[in-house]
Amino acid sequence: MKRTFAPSIALMILLAACASTDDPASVASVVDSTTTLAAAEPPTTTTTAVAVETGFPVTVTSGSGEITIAAKPTAIVSLSPASTEILFAVGAGDQVLAVDSLSNFPQAAPLDPDLSAWTPNVEAIIGMGPDLVVVSGATDDLIDGLNAAGIAVLVHPAPADINGVYDQIEQVGVATGNIAEAAALVAQMRTEIADIVAGVPQSEEPPTYYHELDNTLYSVTSQTFIGQIYALLGLENVADPADLDGSSYGYPQLSAEYLVDADPDFIFLADTICCAVTADSLAERPGWEALSAVQDGRIVELSDDIASRWGPRVVDLLRAVADAMATAEVSNG
Repeated sequence: MKRTFAPSIALMILLAACASTDDPASVASVVDSTTTLAAAEPPTTTTTAVAVETGFPVTVTSGSGEITIAAKPTAIVSLSPASTEILFAVGAGDQVLAVDSLSNFPQAAPLDPDLSAWTPNVEAIIGMGPDLVVVSGATDDLIDGLNAAGIAVLVHPAPADINGVYDQIEQVGVATGNIAEAAALVAQMRTEIADIVAGVPQSEEPPTYYHELDNTLYSVTSQTFIGQIYALLGLENVADPADLDGSSYGYPQLSAEYLVDADPDFIFLADTICCAVTADSLAERPGWEALSAVQDGRIVELSDDIASRWGPRVVDLLRAVADAMATAEVSNG
């Protein structure tokens, strides 16, 4: 059966979040292209018993199918900002040769400004001499070209939920020989997230929210990974009715009229970097001064990167949202 891989929806959202502030329209054009693609399926993680007991070779199964990694990678190329963060978080940072132009965290990551996650150059990547390439979305040409050169490719599309994040972290641990470190990271994340969720104030009616991806009012629904994070905290997404048929693949473009009518309790801005949107600039939009979130100061400025990547810093995103909810509870108490 012929493989077919479309760039993941989440990867394009990430690219949009990191787009130049000189051209906000480029954000909408990237997000808009998602309406022609099917959402990427979350990977299934498996590891062989021999991998756990004796080290390499290891076999893992991800979005590209089952792959075998013969020896511990010492020259990894990451074409995914989320995967870059995971690699360094599990202790594989010194095994990373280069990361794509959008992988700006952590600072120690060897960012290559000419290495594109969006349009990767197979020949250029092969020329770097990697023994493992990690990507969020991949085409047949990329995978076949790298495989022909003896380079393993690990495809990690956007996970469906937080459990998918844990799976990917553990998988990276196996693929890079950092199993214990990955397990410890997952355990820490589970504990921190459980504590955050347990500390969320209870309310009779679930608070509603609007998550803004860019200044042309693209948002996310509860069917996306980002939406699932909000759902952990008991928030209700006002964008859900805008994509009941799934035609926007979980990323509908809303209108100002729609949002004024929905009047969300909270507004979370994930376009503070890409589009320089602030709480003050949002409040100045025509008609938006009537929104409860504006009047009550429930506009939360998020880091675009943290709000769009599914690596370890998802804990930071969850904490930022929970803190906003707790603050609102105190101010209204």
